[in-house]
Amino acid sequence: MQISAKELGVLLKGHLEGDPDVMVSAPSKIEEGRPGTITFLANPKYEPHAYTTKASILLVSRDFQPVQPIAATLIRVDDVYASLAFLLEQFGQQAEQQRVIAERASVHESAEIGEGVAIGEFTVVEAGSRIGANCTLYPQVFVGKNVVLGNNVTLYPGVKIYHDCQIGDNCVLHANVVIGCDGFGYVPQEDRSYRKIAQIGNVVIESDVEIGSNTVIDRATMGSTFIRRGVKLDNLIQIAHNVDIGEHTAIAAQAGVAGSTQIGQHCMIGGQAGFVGHIKVADGAKVQAQSGVAAPIKTENTAVYGSPAIDYSNYLRSYAVFKQLPALYKRISELERKLREG
Repeated sequence: MQISAKELGVLLKGHLEGDPDVMVSAPSKIEEGRPGTITFLANPKYEPHAYTTKASILLVSRDFQPVQPIAATLIRVDDVYASLAFLLEQFGQQAEQQRVIAERASVHESAEIGEGVAIGEFTVVEAGSRIGANCTLYPQVFVGKNVVLGNNVTLYPGVKIYHDCQIGDNCVLHANVVIGCDGFGYVPQEDRSYRKIAQIGNVVIESDVEIGSNTVIDRATMGSTFIRRGVKLDNLIQIAHNVDIGEHTAIAAQAGVAGSTQIGQHCMIGGQAGFVGHIKVADGAKVQAQSGVAAPIKTENTAVYGSPAIDYSNYLRSYAVFKQLPALYKRISELERKLREG
């Protein structure tokens, strides 16, 4: 893709300052900018790079006021990140897989395949499954019995979807995602061994969900594990059986949610956060990275931090005291000594 500053300005509804005819063919980081690329400035700490970058075009906010000359052509926009997301989508579109079923794919004769579906080499689609229109199944994907995929679903290489699970429209599952494996359910026996509890439910993923590589979502013991509309899951996340993740919640990498926990809508959960089972988390909750949520969060839009997690502001105040514990202990010991000495 090669495009001029003038054309980009129109696409982004931005205000152009500089050479309208300069051409770019790729994006670049501002500190690594090179001629023929477009870069962006959204975080003020990167502003020094704006005056040295070799990129041909620089995307900035409308209110940006440079303090030194800038060689790049500027495009001023209302929302730098939104404009960047649009541009990356245009530059980053991958070559379309051919809309065919590969020779070495195995598709059961009873499976229903919609129009415009692409199925790659060594992919397996088992009996009774339904694949919606314009889906893309890359090589080495496994789709179990009676799985339902909506329209425009993309499954990257190595995705495994166990029997009876359902995925809505416009979902993207990255490499090696596993959907519908057994939940972690066992009963201790008298001899201290464990007896497995059959996991006979499924996983239901609603539309517009994106799931990062190596994330695992367990099937329900009974009923369904739910991932609601618009949820965004990062890489390496564990979602246990019968969990319900509310609409448009985002969870960063290495987080884990134990069984039967319900997480509300529009929550933001940091990396390596953990949740005990059988609790409810209110809509809009914000959980800082590495926090351990061991109790329900009942108030909407609450921010928590720590392990066990407490109110975010309280945690920061507590941590400020914690860092001073050695000095405080020394002062107390000194005061006790003076009291003893009279």
